Amino acid sequence: MSKNTLFNNTKTAFSLKSDSQLERAYFLFKMISKEPLVRIGTAVTKFAINASLPVEGLIRSTVFDHFCGGVNEEDCLPAIEKMYTKGVSSVLDYSVEGKESEAQFDDALKKILKIVDFCDERDSMPIVVFKPTAFGRFYLYEKKSEGIQLSPEEQEEWDRVVERFHNVCRASKEKDVEVLIDGEESWMQTAADDLVEDMMRAYNTEKAIVYNTLQLYRWDRLDYLKELHKRAKANNFKIGMKIVRGAYMEKERARAEEMSYASPICETKAITDDNFNNGLTYILKNNLDISIFIGTHNEHSCYLAISIMKELSISKSDNNVWFGQLYGMSDHISFNLAEQGYNVAKYLPFGPVKDVMPYLIRRAEENTSVAGQTNRELELIKTERKRRKL
Repeated sequence: MSKNTLFNNTKTAFSLKSDSQLERAYFLFKMISKEPLVRIGTAVTKFAINASLPVEGLIRSTVFDHFCGGVNEEDCLPAIEKMYTKGVSSVLDYSVEGKESEAQFDDALKKILKIVDFCDERDSMPIVVFKPTAFGRFYLYEKKSEGIQLSPEEQEEWDRVVERFHNVCRASKEKDVEVLIDGEESWMQTAADDLVEDMMRAYNTEKAIVYNTLQLYRWDRLDYLKELHKRAKANNFKIGMKIVRGAYMEKERARAEEMSYASPICETKAITDDNFNNGLTYILKNNLDISIFIGTHNEHSCYLAISIMKELSISKSDNNVWFGQLYGMSDHISFNLAEQGYNVAKYLPFGPVKDVMPYLIRRAEENTSVAGQTNRELELIKTERKRRKL
């Protein structure tokens, strides 16, 4: 199969979907493609959930089941094992956001440690993930990022955040499970970056266990990566890096404008794409020092990675290179790459329906705003429906 037709193979892409699941996917992406519908739908859904109206069943049988693995880890097992029959691994993503209390942070820690154990028992789950704010208040990261001295109480609180990070990274290293730490808003990210770098120093001595996230819609990230690379070489540790375009663009631009500072976001989508592809190229060219998890739904970036790997004789199964997409999206990328022998993992979100709603709403809004993404999904589903009828 020639390089540029790899992702058109719908038989492979949708091999795990029954006819009824294919129809549901078609219906969902059709809805998501209409921006006014997404706006109204998200507003109505937020209202219904806040007013405790009985909509969970409806949400569960439509959006939730398409984009999420279930309400708990055990719930996700059928999806995990099914995908693994096609060579696609899973990254269990506990998608509960915006918590504030110490008890909630401790609960999140228990949950992530449980997932590390879960990963240890299964070949289908080599990777675990968490967000920095799952383990500590956004406000603390923000204050540290701005270089403001923490009060003695806050310092104690921060020490507990650091300890939670150590707990997860230590357990991951012991069990040889890779841990991805998600990127968040730019004004708290410096503190998160510094903390993750400390974890890399401690746990990435032989190979990359701990991965930070590079959001490449930020124009300053490639320079950050190059500086980190210098420090890693000087201090003998490996870098793990998940690269994504980014998820908080509107929020970032609005805050920059409101507070009169230069936006950290690239001016155009084309510049972001170039930045992403340059980051990708830099990492693959330094494959012995930096492991990469390529988080993208962009076909061009995947083709670029494939051609660089070929050019540099990086094996398809080299554990330093993983491709990742979200569950329920871009199956034409995930399953076709896996069939060719590349390392592929799907992010599989889970959690109570009500708690996962912010994640689902962001997915719907993101799909609407990325030009062409939803249309491509629809076009592929239509092709597969036609193929099955014939």
